[in-house]
Amino acid sequence: MLNGVRYGDRIKLLYFDGQGFCLYYKVLEHGRFPWPSPADGSVRLTSAQLAMLWEGIDWRRPAWTSPPARVV
Repeated sequence: MLNGVRYGDRIKLLYFDGQGFCLYYKVLEHGRFPWPSPADGSVRLTSAQLAMLWEGIDWRRPAWTSPPARVV
């Protein structure tokens, strides 16, 4: 947070691995994380949605591209 303004380019993830907590922190160089709006105060994401969110992909509207060309 800078001067009280939220930019949405940072995300923290707290994960319990069975022995303790791991804190992951990521900052996007360009753009913002597509954060869901909580209608009831909480948000539930599938593991696939969380993976796309973590990579900065808009999990609500993923842009599907053609598969990579086959290398001979």
